[in-house]
Amino acid sequence: MNRQDVLDRFRAQVAAGRPIIGGGAGTGITAKSAEAGGIDLLIIYNSGRFRMAGRGSLSGLLPYGDANAIVLEMANEVLPVVSRTPVLAGVCGTDPFRVMPHFLRQVRDIGFAGVQNFPTVGLIDGVFRANLEETGMGFGLEVDMIRAAHEMDLLTAPYVFDEEQAADMARAGADILVPHMGLTTSGTIGAQTALTLDQAAERVQALADAARRINPDILCLCHGGPIAEPADAQYVLANTEGVVGFFGASSIERLPTEVGIRQQTEQFKALTFSR
Repeated sequence: MNRQDVLDRFRAQVAAGRPIIGGGAGTGITAKSAEAGGIDLLIIYNSGRFRMAGRGSLSGLLPYGDANAIVLEMANEVLPVVSRTPVLAGVCGTDPFRVMPHFLRQVRDIGFAGVQNFPTVGLIDGVFRANLEETGMGFGLEVDMIRAAHEMDLLTAPYVFDEEQAADMARAGADILVPHMGLTTSGTIGAQTALTLDQAAERVQALADAARRINPDILCLCHGGPIAEPADAQYVLANTEGVVGFFGASSIERLPTEVGIRQQTEQFKALTFSR
């Protein structure tokens, strides 16, 4: 899908007062069902495979598979069942075994509309994060990946974790900024450690403002941490300015699956029969 056409559609949608909703698609049925529900943007990344296999999303940051190869493999399941929704690839920009411009051309050629930086070292902190930065596997490579994708006219929707990263991604040409509030809470494998909703709203606003100082036209969506359910997203949107939607991964596919399958099973278990 043409990047400019997608952005024009999104901006018209925002002008009409309708939020932009993006979601992760770890399976074909997720993508198909989300599109039927009117989702605006789909993202395939390796954590979707782990998440929908019942494992925590942070599996995507650990050495349980080749993240970029998994995304290309998942594309075979998801892209053919999507008819009108732009799909982004979660690209591991720090992957030392990819010539990134060549990989981005692969991503574009198989039908992805754009990219997002995942797995991301932005979710890693402490000494390990410092060592990653010191040994050439830092967040700057993710910024470089977004810049290269922008130059190829791919839609870009990077995760950011602080004001400096937000400004750097805006300078790199990010179309959509996604301030990341941490691992999603709720559900059977959700995080327990998270910001409050008020803290999340404050942080989302700060990151969005930092990006808009560089590019006033950038679109900003909220994501993660305590922003797990529609009511949570509504609270953040109501308590921020210029944040125009929500991006969910676990919120779109894991939480509804956990609830829906359990409830359906419980209803079947409650059946009676004549003896």
